[in-house]
Amino acid sequence: MRLVPTVDDLAADPVAHHYDDMIAPSGLTNFLGTTRVEHDLTAISAVTFPPVSQGLTRTAVCFVDGRLVESYGAAITHEWRPDRVLRGVSLPGLELTTVTVCVPGETAVAIDVRVTNTGETHRTVPVSLTLAAGVTRSGQAWLDAVSPEARNRASAGSSRLAFSDGTAWSVQGVDTEAVVRLSGIAPASAEHEVGIGGIERGGEVTVALDIAPGATARFGYVHAVAATEAEAHAVFERATTDVAATVAATEDYWNGQLSAAFEPGNTEFSGHLPVLETSSAALRRLYWWGVLGVIWFRRDYTGNVLGRSYDTLMPNYWATTTFIWDYSLSSITHALLDPAPMRRQLEHWIASDIHTHFGTSSLTGGPVGRWYSVNDYAMTRLVHDYLRFTGDTSLLDETPGGRAVSEHLRDWALAWQGLRGASPLADYGEIDNLLECVSSYTHEVASLNAANVWNMRTAARILSAHGEDTAALDKEADALVPAVLDLYVPGTGHFAARQPDGTRVPVRHVYDFSIVGTTIPGDLDPATRAEMVDFFTRELRTETWVRSLSPWDPDASFSVRPDHQWNGAYPAWPADAVRALVALGEPAAAASWLPGLARSANQGPPGQAHFTEEAMPTVAGGARKAPPQLPYIIDWSCSSAGAYVALVIESFFGVDPTVDGPLTSAEGCVTELDPDAVLRGLRVGERIVDVHADGRVVDA
Repeated sequence: MRLVPTVDDLAADPVAHHYDDMIAPSGLTNFLGTTRVEHDLTAISAVTFPPVSQGLTRTAVCFVDGRLVESYGAAITHEWRPDRVLRGVSLPGLELTTVTVCVPGETAVAIDVRVTNTGETHRTVPVSLTLAAGVTRSGQAWLDAVSPEARNRASAGSSRLAFSDGTAWSVQGVDTEAVVRLSGIAPASAEHEVGIGGIERGGEVTVALDIAPGATARFGYVHAVAATEAEAHAVFERATTDVAATVAATEDYWNGQLSAAFEPGNTEFSGHLPVLETSSAALRRLYWWGVLGVIWFRRDYTGNVLGRSYDTLMPNYWATTTFIWDYSLSSITHALLDPAPMRRQLEHWIASDIHTHFGTSSLTGGPVGRWYSVNDYAMTRLVHDYLRFTGDTSLLDETPGGRAVSEHLRDWALAWQGLRGASPLADYGEIDNLLECVSSYTHEVASLNAANVWNMRTAARILSAHGEDTAALDKEADALVPAVLDLYVPGTGHFAARQPDGTRVPVRHVYDFSIVGTTIPGDLDPATRAEMVDFFTRELRTETWVRSLSPWDPDASFSVRPDHQWNGAYPAWPADAVRALVALGEPAAAASWLPGLARSANQGPPGQAHFTEEAMPTVAGGARKAPPQLPYIIDWSCSSAGAYVALVIESFFGVDPTVDGPLTSAEGCVTELDPDAVLRGLRVGERIVDVHADGRVVDA
């Protein structure tokens, strides 16, 4: 049994699809940038290496024997791994495969193309790639979901085309002799109107492959970008030196990254994660899924104002933006794996006004987006997890923005008081500040008001250990509990959202279940806890995923966006629901669900949303990732994956270190899955310990 995953362990199940099937196109990264791997045999899009971007521009679309490959009607198989995507298709007399990688250490994407002659006669097979680019360089924050792009002009060179808007360059071509043609289409005089456009083809590159019966021929394609023409050509030259070797080296590179993530004192991260020893395949798969899904978003590009950051979505939307909410959902993972960048990120956010944005740009450090109501809870959770796992209490005395972090912590705990109207509870605003696609989940919601109780109690524990008087915080927290519980709809297992006119609108949403269940479980009476669990298992849980909103809720007709509606869930919601089941005293229900849930860890890192089985058929038994196109607008991967690491460490192993005391024992429920399970090499402050299923904590 392997204890540290390799790229093979994390490989997605192969997916075969026809043109525009409901399959979310996957992504690749080398931590400098990202690309989207299209349905076509060779096409890629969104080749983004900050500060150079080009929106969702699609290029390298494949023609074989002069015909568009997608038009043959043949299914194209995709096999994703962290290091590569293998694509393959069978055409008359030919087998074609491609391997696509982001080149380690370079602002480039490379594709190794191989064509096998399955016929009985010698053939010359022309393979053409139509090329386009929209490169531009912006020194400003990218404030839209799609990164900037610009109209480019193309020029032909030896086996390549070069594209530029004057601020950045894209060089695309092949590693062998080829015929290069410009498109010959006159540049458009204005932008295309909606419904007319596509992209302006720059031209094409054609390689003629002479292939004997049963033989295979190959060539390599490279897409290099840079802020200067000379550097773009230099990157292209380096990447085309040996494309096949580059593909092989990418596997070693990614296996090295995965190994480093579990190794104390490694040179890739400022911390490490514990190794999970278990006979439970489901627990191990979900744990590794969470680890990969955080590593995946590391960004080390030149010009990153934080040096290193962790993006939130890829490869389609919000490149260079880190959302406070999503980062907090992976907070334990960040605190263990890479605490130094986490501290810098926290200090950066604390120095900003977290009540005016949902995240920040790693290009400029400036704010991005509107206020999210979760921010006070998210920041409290981030600081709490950072402190209790690193032991670095010096953070509390730092003064980002001119005030001590300890003062900010108290402010976040009490910020809700400034949001009250006539009610004792905070009013968290409209749909855009909350779940965005659930119209009834507005104003006084149970989740964030329960989180306020947790914020005050958590801040009190931290500040008390810091030598401050916190009696008022604890008293205020206890006083708020009855007002939160007043939102409960007796006998149902779910809560209501109170509107400004006092109307109570019942909302059957998983976010209330998870946040109330994990923040104030001890304040719920046994009947309420039982009703909540019954509601979750009856209306929200599916075999392999979660319905965010019950299909019995009237608002299920409002939207089809699957991250928060009836037809699917955001990736952290299943993990947080498991944590709530454990906190509500139902670990057996949590453990019995894991094998089905783990089947959804079969399509690369967690997506921004997966569909439930009744909304879309599964992919090889796993809940299908939702696609980026309208009306879904869902990205292929999301950084909140670290919630699955928290599920293992905090809920199943019961690891709950405090700021002011050593970790002496753990009270988990992992024995429901494996009585011999061990977390080895867990860092808690200055200690590295092994945590056993029976609760023993032993210095490693």
